[in-house]
Amino acid sequence: MLAFSLVARSCSPLGAGILTAALCLTGGGAQARPVAIGGSVQAASVGTRWLGGTVGGTEMLPVWALPRLGVEVRNDPNDLRLKWGGRELRYAPGRGWRALGLTLGAPLPAPQLEGQSLYAPLAALRLLGVPLEADAPDLLAFAAPLRVPGETLPPSPDLPPSPEMSASPVVPARVPVGAVTTAPPPARTSLLPLPDFGVRLQTVRVGRELHRQIETQRVVLELSAPVAPEVQRTANGLAVRLPGVGTVTGEQTLASGDTLSLDMDAGGSWVRLQTGGGRSEVFTLSDPPRVVIDTVTQLGREVPPPINPQALPAGVTYRQLGGLHLLSFDPARFQAQVVSAPRGTFAEVAQLVAQVGGTAGVNASYFDPASALPVDLVVSGGLMTAASLEKRAAVGLLPGGGLVFGYPRPRYRLRGPFGEVQANAVTSRARPDWLTAFVGDGHTETGAAGFLTLHVRLGGRTVERAVSGPHVPPVGTLTLTFDPDRFAQLPRQAGEALEVSLDWRSDDAPWPLTRDALSAGPLLVQAGRAVTDPRREGFNTAASIWRPTRQVALGLWKGQPTVAYLEHGTPEAFVAALVGAGLSDALRLDSGSSASAYLTGGYGNLGGYLNTVWGRPVPNAIVFVPKLTGAVSEGR
Repeated sequence: MLAFSLVARSCSPLGAGILTAALCLTGGGAQARPVAIGGSVQAASVGTRWLGGTVGGTEMLPVWALPRLGVEVRNDPNDLRLKWGGRELRYAPGRGWRALGLTLGAPLPAPQLEGQSLYAPLAALRLLGVPLEADAPDLLAFAAPLRVPGETLPPSPDLPPSPEMSASPVVPARVPVGAVTTAPPPARTSLLPLPDFGVRLQTVRVGRELHRQIETQRVVLELSAPVAPEVQRTANGLAVRLPGVGTVTGEQTLASGDTLSLDMDAGGSWVRLQTGGGRSEVFTLSDPPRVVIDTVTQLGREVPPPINPQALPAGVTYRQLGGLHLLSFDPARFQAQVVSAPRGTFAEVAQLVAQVGGTAGVNASYFDPASALPVDLVVSGGLMTAASLEKRAAVGLLPGGGLVFGYPRPRYRLRGPFGEVQANAVTSRARPDWLTAFVGDGHTETGAAGFLTLHVRLGGRTVERAVSGPHVPPVGTLTLTFDPDRFAQLPRQAGEALEVSLDWRSDDAPWPLTRDALSAGPLLVQAGRAVTDPRREGFNTAASIWRPTRQVALGLWKGQPTVAYLEHGTPEAFVAALVGAGLSDALRLDSGSSASAYLTGGYGNLGGYLNTVWGRPVPNAIVFVPKLTGAVSEGR
């Protein structure tokens, strides 16, 4: 029959709308019992099957069809979730079934993969309390649900995401590019008589999900046999040609406001979807045969859309492995650099990317929310603007586009006729017993009464300027402030000999070659192995920084700098996913509301915080700049 999953079904037409048009079909031979929902018999592919290794097997239902019953699902053979109200059942290989809000009692049979579809035991639905209207030898009838879920459940929080996981065990077959045209489809016709087509459009299911200002709509066309759809783009949507397919004609306005119409001519059926500006993608699924139309619509222009994997810049590769997303950058095309908001302020990652004409960016380093100052190492353009805690891992950005990882302990080192001395801290605040370094931002005052401040150049050989008392150094100027009585050996006047360098004090990577670096942590992966050590890096695993949440990291995949973000999970789960995905090295940059990955107008992990709707503003970001324009970064 033809019906939308958002309404109750009937075996007779209820009005002229296509949502309730009915084509009642007989079940196939492979199903044990046909299934009815709300008094309407479903397509044969929805019926039960006897599967499994026990004698006679176990009666099971396809997981993809369970949302029709009102059951929320995660259709993943490695992480199956079934939820009804406050009750939930979870299954993972090696761990078996787990129950939340109910008691398992007798053991449940394991789910089964049949072809490309995952099946769950009927006993699981009974245990959840999904209401049955009839349980007869020749029919299994369920009540019509009050609501059909329109979204997939996220990964189980107590399982590490596996790179082999996917939101569905079915691999979509994309419609070939050659099948997509921009020619206008023919106008609807009512030619009669029409052929009696052997393939039928049996069911139309519609799901809709709102995430902040981003609407995702899925239209699923279930067919009695596979067909090769032909897609034609129109000014306000698209038309999908289903050759040799029969259907019931009609038109309906969907919950999104889009218009869906079905029509037939002598060659088959037309499915027209007017999306009003949404971006649509068409692909096919099998077992049962389906054509799927996914449409993403940006409802508010002030909110950026998600990253579009179909419109990536040259040199950027996108991969999704379950809840793990990877954006890899060709080092021959892109140079990574640290970009900062003005000292003491925040900025959206997109703003920091635009600041240097970049293509992509990711939030970087931990910071104090009250002051917007980083709490660990930041090196930008060769200058250390924030000192290192000297215990947490860091990433260095090489001029050739590569990355290095390790545990540097950088300090500014001064050399001259007096010998050598190193700065105690990087701060604008003068301390009587310290030699402090600071990089001017044009508005922050450094120095104090009774103190001397030297203006120097990294790699230079003389003092450029000497200032007594408090003052505001120019932007990008490296200063050294001290008590002349405490550090009597240091120069006092401009022109005196003084060499200043950044001493990385580490031999675990070629740190002196880096011009940009920052610390975050923990180090997640090294040489392809999990190396997370929260004790070494001073992380409190009982605190919120270690909670299951969004995670983001920078790493290397096949030698390419890669931004990785996890939709939800612990750092340990993040590590497992990264190792499974084949990353050789990775450093976590942050987590929670700050975890923002951005690429050419879209955010990869939408979230909400304060007055923003796509991620918390941050003081620092790692930005990927095309090398054609990235050369300007050498002089910043």
